Amino acid sequence: MFTITADWMSFVIVGLATLFLVGELLVNARGAFSILGIGFITIYFSSFLEPGMFFIMIIIYFVGIMLMIIDGKIVNDGTLAVLGLVCMIASVGFAAPNWTAGLYAVIGVLIGGVMSFSFLKVFKKRHMWTKITLFDQLTNEAGYSSINQSHKDLVGKKGLTTTDMRPIGTVLIGEKEYSAITQGKWIEKNTEIKITQVDGTRILVQEIREQSAE
Repeated sequence: MFTITADWMSFVIVGLATLFLVGELLVNARGAFSILGIGFITIYFSSFLEPGMFFIMIIIYFVGIMLMIIDGKIVNDGTLAVLGLVCMIASVGFAAPNWTAGLYAVIGVLIGGVMSFSFLKVFKKRHMWTKITLFDQLTNEAGYSSINQSHKDLVGKKGLTTTDMRPIGTVLIGEKEYSAITQGKWIEKNTEIKITQVDGTRILVQEIREQSAE
C-alpha cells in the first residue's frame, strides 16, 4: 500500500481528501468523489497510525466535515462550523509524526475545503441541501414568501387584548388568538386594539382610542 514518505506529501494527500469528501457532500458526483476522498484520507492516517488510533482519528475527521455542512445548511451561526474545522485540524495534526507534516496537513484541510466549493460551478448541486433549506431560492413571484400570508391579511383588523400588553401579549382577532406587540406602550387587558403592521410573524398593534386621539 502507498505510504507517505515526505512531510510535504501530507499537504497533497490531506488536501485532496478534503477536496473530494466535501465536494461529494456539495455536489452529485455519484459517489466518485467519496471513493477518492476516503482513499486519500485512508492513506494519510494509515501511514502514521496503528489500527486503533486510525479509526478514532478518521471518525473525528468525518465528524468535523459533517458539523461544517450542518452549520452551513441548517444552523448557520458559525458555531458548528468552527467545531467541525477544529475536529478536522486536530485529527490530521495529531496523526502526523512531526510538526512539519502536521502543519502541511492542516494547510491541506483549509485549502482543500475552500477549493471544494469550486465544484458547484461544474457539477449539479445535491438536492438534499435544497430540501433542507426549504427551497430558499424560490421567490415571492413564484408564489413563495417568508411572510405568513394569514398574518399579513390581519393588517387593519380590530380585536381585543386577552392579556396585559407589556408590551408583548395576546390579542383576540375574530375567534383566534395571536401573540402581538405594541410600539412600547403598555395596554391593559380587554382593551380594543387594531393591527397596524405585520412583519413576518411579528404583529404590531395599537390601542383604538389612541388612534382616534391622533
